[in-house]
Amino acid sequence: QVQVVESGGGLVQPGGSLRLSCAFSGDTFAKHVMRWYRQASGKERELVAASTDGGGSTIYVDSMKGRFTISRDHAKHMVYLQMNSLTPEDTAVYYCSAYDLWSKNEYWGQGTQVIVSS
Repeated sequence: QVQVVESGGGLVQPGGSLRLSCAFSGDTFAKHVMRWYRQASGKERELVAASTDGGGSTIYVDSMKGRFTISRDHAKHMVYLQMNSLTPEDTAVYYCSAYDLWSKNEYWGQGTQVIVSS
């Protein structure tokens, strides 16, 4: 059974940084695309970033390019989202998911809250 567990959220001042972590277990890490989403209050969930086993990574939202970086540790089965120059607009619950390329199933974590406020 695939499990995805996020950590690292919290309260940060505008301009600050946070690194979110996502731990994967329960299946072959390599056959999953690891994704970060976020959902702000009253808004739809949006795809933030994705990382494949081949080393490909993509940031999907223009406002995050240059500020957010996704990385993947194959040995530890971990995915990270480094977030810099945070603004209040980045306040949201951030979710990690594991998308199985074979079964097309997507497995979700419980989310971690990020609050950017002075």
